[in-house]
Amino acid sequence: MDEQRNLEVKCINAIRFLAADAIEKANSGHPGMPMGAAAAAYALWTRRMKYNPADPLWPDRDRFVLSAGHASMLLYTLLYLTGYDLSLDDLKTFRQWGSKTPGHPERRHPAGAEMTTGPLGQGLAAAVGMAIAEAHLAARFNRSGHPVVDHRTYVFASDGDLMEGLSAEACALAGHLGLGKLVVLYDDNRISLSGSTSLCFTEDIDQRFTALGWQVIPVRDGNDVEAVDRALAGAEAETAKPSLIRIRTTIGFGAPKKQNTSAAHGSPLGAEELKAAKENLGWPVDQPFFVPEEVLRFFRAAGAAGVKKQGAWEESFGRYAAVHTAAAAEFERVMKGELPADWGKALPVYGPGTKDVATRKTSEAVLQVLGAAIPELMGGAADLNPSTFSWLKGMGDFQKPGEPPAAREGACGGEWGYGGRNIHFGVREHAMGAIAGGMAMHGGILPFTATFFTFADYMRPAIRLAALMGLQVIYIFTHDSIGVGEDGPTHQPVEQLMSLRAIPNLSVIRPADANETVEAWRMAVENKTGPTALIFTRQNLPVADRSTVGPADGLRKGGYLFWESGAGDPETILIGTGSELAIVLQAGKILAAEGVRVRVVSLPSWDLFERQPQAYRDRVLPPAVTARVACEAGVRLGWERYTGLAGAIVGIDRFGASAPYQTIYEKFGVTAEAVAAEARRLLGK
Repeated sequence: MDEQRNLEVKCINAIRFLAADAIEKANSGHPGMPMGAAAAAYALWTRRMKYNPADPLWPDRDRFVLSAGHASMLLYTLLYLTGYDLSLDDLKTFRQWGSKTPGHPERRHPAGAEMTTGPLGQGLAAAVGMAIAEAHLAARFNRSGHPVVDHRTYVFASDGDLMEGLSAEACALAGHLGLGKLVVLYDDNRISLSGSTSLCFTEDIDQRFTALGWQVIPVRDGNDVEAVDRALAGAEAETAKPSLIRIRTTIGFGAPKKQNTSAAHGSPLGAEELKAAKENLGWPVDQPFFVPEEVLRFFRAAGAAGVKKQGAWEESFGRYAAVHTAAAAEFERVMKGELPADWGKALPVYGPGTKDVATRKTSEAVLQVLGAAIPELMGGAADLNPSTFSWLKGMGDFQKPGEPPAAREGACGGEWGYGGRNIHFGVREHAMGAIAGGMAMHGGILPFTATFFTFADYMRPAIRLAALMGLQVIYIFTHDSIGVGEDGPTHQPVEQLMSLRAIPNLSVIRPADANETVEAWRMAVENKTGPTALIFTRQNLPVADRSTVGPADGLRKGGYLFWESGAGDPETILIGTGSELAIVLQAGKILAAEGVRVRVVSLPSWDLFERQPQAYRDRVLPPAVTARVACEAGVRLGWERYTGLAGAIVGIDRFGASAPYQTIYEKFGVTAEAVAAEARRLLGK
């Protein structure tokens, strides 16, 4: 027993000092949590968690999220020790250019890092999405005696994670949904970067999470491996509630002067303090990055055990496939992220004579078709589905299993339970965005969210992370401009469109009519490289007669020639997006009646347009034509990219107002006559 305990202590200290040595060598990083939470991490990774370093993307692995991403060396050390594709030399290049060990974890860089974390609360909220995905896929694919989807999501969270409002939003929903396979290990060290948490964080966490519907398990001593293991067993036993394991740890454990102080949080210990810590815990002082052979053997054996676990799962899946052949093939398809054959064949086409219709309403019709064709499409709104029209009718409500309440007002119809595909996020935009990212990270789900466009600001951090990770999430934003009308400036987005366009790897599409809306959805469903924001109107828009203008599939290139007044090179180019394209077309016809040769360009997606060859972009926007006018009901900043400094921009550089939308457009000068007047000015007419 003493020998076993001695090995255990060595393993835990190896975690501590590999982390501390890497941070010291980099002269940058956060040693406190890796040193304080090492024992809890050891218990989870060697006794409970299901993973296989030889196949980091095994579908039924447990997911591990280091929400406290500043403690990245804790994760990297565990990945190295257990046998992932990470070397000791990689630990030595922590935070350096081109290394596999960046300052905060980045998704799949290195392999085994499930997500990009660092902004506190994001990992915890995304883990809720992972748990939702696991629960839904289990409900969809598991059969009696064949639990092909049966894994947990583990989170390491800090005081800072729990301070963030995002985590309160996400954990409230997790408790409501009864996500019993979500387990959060809370590193309760009571120290943050600026000092003791008693300065700002004194709430009763146990009561808070109990009130949210969680099981709370306290562990008084974070170095007590057996106590942590018992707590993890208790979390496994509770299947109807998520679990918070509150572990009292000592930040910077072992460092005699800095432990239990904020000095251990965000800076290297320093050579003298690191030496003293090693002496204090009986670790070789003059051997940085020291790992005893027996320690490495033990950890590698723990990692290798995952090979057997995955092998057992694959054998079980083989038996499942023999009995449930179609379901097995479908499971493999969704986990690979492949779309069903002919998924888009039933999408609507809107012909001449179609009544004016809001693009949000067209989106609703498209969603129903896509929902029937793509079973992995799943999502919902922040309590706004009756306004954003973002629901999958009759396809079930994702709720805690059991008898639904007698009054089901607002339910979408169909199955009630984890098999439902409509998620009721509540008024929690930030959590909604982060949870959808977690669903995409898990795999097997194509998530969508919806809210009013002005509330994209509440979601921006989660959108940015999704773009950074290249996640396929579809964000529906309706009520896209001053066209909101009477709700006034708080609900009228004027700067949000440019703001989202500034995020790298986020595709932003603002369609101008029903057929462009269909094409926008096609692009979003096909976009595997990152998230897509679909920007839709509240007000009705005319449906262009495609026999007289360019085909709507021009949207797939981001911009296209929409209409020209006649033969010959244009004298002026008018550019519009969304609801303003109709205004620009009207202006073009006014000018054409005056004898001006006019080209009207629809430019619904800048990022898609910028991906096209220069030759195509020059055909749409000939460089020789400098008399260009852009029109969009938002801030003008940025349109210079397409108008040039010599061109003109009709837009709004102020907040909106409360009035019928037609009045607002007129009063703010976003009109066909204003566009035509700017073109005349540029042409000297």
